[in-house]
Formats: sequence, structure tokens, C-alpha cells
Amino acid sequence: MSGLAVWSAIDIAALIAGLAVYLFIVSSQLQRVAATLEESAELVWEIKKDAELIAPGLTSINTTGNVVAGALPLLYGMGEGIVNGATFNHEEHVSEGTNRPAMGTRRSRLMEAVGVNID
Repeated sequence: MSGLAVWSAIDIAALIAGLAVYLFIVSSQLQRVAATLEESAELVWEIKKDAELIAPGLTSINTTGNVVAGALPLLYGMGEGIVNGATFNHEEHVSEGTNRPAMGTRRSRLMEAVGVNID
């Protein structure tokens, strides 16, 4: 056998070995994905079972929501009527001068420590 035939056989064997390793890695990853999908499918079936229990109550909830939505314009109008009669006027609540505490100005030694004299 010539050297070229030997190297060709070695190359083909290396290619087949590389493909075998690649297929082994891919199959192990696909098995992990399949296991995860199986767990996910079980969760989806549990959610579906819970949703089937909730479905009959949704019609009642939607009916109640429609009643409340229909009453909102009336409630809004009543609220506007209340607010118009009780608007806040700032000028009525403004006092003369600045409010001061009954004990007078509080003296702080911290101001004196930094050189500020408030007298």
C-alpha cells in the first residue's frame, strides 16, 4: 500500500470518529431537551386543568365588570357635582405673616460651631 492510501484511510477513520462523537453529543443534548419538554408538558396540562375550573366563573366576573363599567359615567357625574361644591380656595387659608412656634426660635449650638450668628 502506498502512503497516500494509508493517509486516506486514516483521514476517513478520523472523519467517522469525529462524526460519531458529534452525534453522541447532539443526542445527549436532545435527550435533556426532551426531558425538559416532558416536564413542561406536565405543567401545561396542570394549568389547563386549573383553567377549566376557573372558566365558568369568568362569565360571572365579566357580567359584574360590565355592570360596573356601565355605572362609571353616573359615578363620575356625581363626583363632579361633589367637587364643584367643595373646591379649595387658597386665598381663604393664607394667614398673615409666617407661622412661628409658640416657644420662639430654637437655638442651636451647631450654627455657632460653624460660625453662623442668627440674632
